[in-house]
Amino acid sequence: NFRVHVPFCCFLRFDDIKEGDVVRHDGKRSDGYLEHIFKHAAKELFGMDVKEITYKALKNKDFQEVTLEKDGETVLRFAAAYGFRNIQNMVLKLKKGKFLYHFVEVLACPGGCLNGKGQAQSEDGKPDRALLAQMEEVYSALPVQLPETNVHVQKVYQDWLQGMGSARVQEALHTTYSAVSQSTSTLDIKW
Repeated sequence: NFRVHVPFCCFLRFDDIKEGDVVRHDGKRSDGYLEHIFKHAAKELFGMDVKEITYKALKNKDFQEVTLEKDGETVLRFAAAYGFRNIQNMVLKLKKGKFLYHFVEVLACPGGCLNGKGQAQSEDGKPDRALLAQMEEVYSALPVQLPETNVHVQKVYQDWLQGMGSARVQEALHTTYSAVSQSTSTLDIKW
């Protein structure tokens, strides 16, 4: 069994947000929260302030790893697996017991969110690389604000979740995963 904390950032009413209120999380791209969670875990678990993280590409550019070393030992190992091929490989490693990661950020779109099918494409249906670069530039120009310091997030915790350590927070944002027995249904997807 292990516990997962779900990052909580976007349950907001947007009618009271002004243009200058638009911020981004820590990280180079708009994808997930791997960088923020990694830096937070390094600080909370090991007392280490990580200013910059370095991604190491493994099998391809959409399967990368980030590690933290302390006293010559790897104490944190995170991975980013983008695209179904990489997700499938990650699941296979998990099934074989060769899962080395403390955290994995999984995104269905190869190249991450900005490269997703919901984004603008050229007339031939392929991603518009110039537009993608422009979107990444616009995103990276937004100011960084840690979710825990965002006044809107704090208001949600106060008004809806009844405080940071409340039972409501545990109920709404945390879950427990445990092993399940093998299903005998032929409809199951075989990874």
